[in-house]
Amino acid sequence: MISNQIALVWHRRDLRIDDHPALSQAIAQVGDRGKVLGVFIFDPDILDDGVTEGSKVDFMLGCLKELQANYRRLGSDLLFMYGQPVNSLCELAKSIQATHVFFNQDVEPFAIKRDRAAMQSLQELGLQVKSFVDIGLIAPDAIATQAGEPYKVYTPFWRNWQSKPKPQPFDAPQKLTGLSSYENLPIIPLPSLRELKFINDIKLPKAGEAAALELLTQFCDGNGILRYQTERDFPAHAGTSTLSPHLRFGTVGIRRVWEAAIASEQLVRSEEEATGITTWKQELAWREFYQHVLFYFPELETGAYRSQMRDFPWEDDQQKFETWCEGRTGYPIVDAAMRQLNQTGWMHNRCRMIVASFLTKDLIINWQWGERYFMQKLLDGDLAANNGGWQWSASSGMDPKPLRIFNPASQARKYDPEGEYILRWLPELQGLTTAELLSGNIPPHQCKRRDYPLPIVDHQFQQQKFKSLYKDCKI
Repeated sequence: MISNQIALVWHRRDLRIDDHPALSQAIAQVGDRGKVLGVFIFDPDILDDGVTEGSKVDFMLGCLKELQANYRRLGSDLLFMYGQPVNSLCELAKSIQATHVFFNQDVEPFAIKRDRAAMQSLQELGLQVKSFVDIGLIAPDAIATQAGEPYKVYTPFWRNWQSKPKPQPFDAPQKLTGLSSYENLPIIPLPSLRELKFINDIKLPKAGEAAALELLTQFCDGNGILRYQTERDFPAHAGTSTLSPHLRFGTVGIRRVWEAAIASEQLVRSEEEATGITTWKQELAWREFYQHVLFYFPELETGAYRSQMRDFPWEDDQQKFETWCEGRTGYPIVDAAMRQLNQTGWMHNRCRMIVASFLTKDLIINWQWGERYFMQKLLDGDLAANNGGWQWSASSGMDPKPLRIFNPASQARKYDPEGEYILRWLPELQGLTTAELLSGNIPPHQCKRRDYPLPIVDHQFQQQKFKSLYKDCKI
């Protein structure tokens, strides 16, 4: 009997074929004689949101180009559409007489609302629609406190999360069957960056699934994961996996990442190396903790979690904010980090905490300004992780010890003790002594000679000012 089942796999932030729950289940559903096609829809509401920048779109296009090539290599195709996702998906499903639609779930409020609307509309057309857990190892609603409540603190979440069994990766498909003709379908070719009305002037890392798997292998088989605990906080060193853009666009499956981490345990020869793997696992848990809290508290997208911080008297000085964005604050570690972000679309995680603390605690500028700027610039910009990190830094989020203030100079001395990272991104400071670089107070004559700004605020004064404002909010 010849199957006439046609399944659409709706790709969004899962731009791969390996370890792909929706794709695997689509193949299992329609069988060897059914047809499986991928579809990606360019949503103008996202492209024109004022946050998305060309670098991120350019990276995504690179991922999509490889994904389409993989579909074609297997005998099918990845189709592209431009328009409102629910309407576009329904139109395509009717055009090809699809019987099923499969997609992987998301945790962002916008995505949840969109996906519910899509599921309802497709079911009304008579299609079978199924969604799958993919963005994390454990679904956000599959983990809870003993009282059945969502977690609000990371450490007990980690203890529960790490004790739960983790799913195995899904095998990559070996063969697919597509349609014999794509004429008269409401689809478009993969658009160029210019056709989407974006430009990109930064050099991007290699995009796509093959690059992601190569990075994962290098990190886990090349002992990077074993050194992770000791190397990860030093921005001058290659001590992190740099997988975050690939996790953001889903060019690598999280089950494949976990599998690689577990396999690396066979390489352990010391307690320090074992701690490196545990620390890496904890970072994966942090990622899922932020997904968990955004799922249960979608209001975090638009405001502070801690009620006393919702009316905090931020000073919101536009000129100081622009100076922070440009990396011209007069604090070398802050400026180096912002230059790295602007020039590469990525920033070391230790530096993310430093610059976020500086914006909120030294400049007393609303964390949401920084959150938005990060989402504009970061290739790995992800609502859950970005929002969670900024709220943690701003003392407005889910932190049992919320009042944390980083001293830029002491952070530089501890994590960039030779000034390597600073000089990499602030070459105009070449020739200064290491002590001058790390002092947090470069002599004025040296700043003038190098066209480098004097500090725009006094850290000690601003620290006390923030503490006073914070104390008043708590009363």
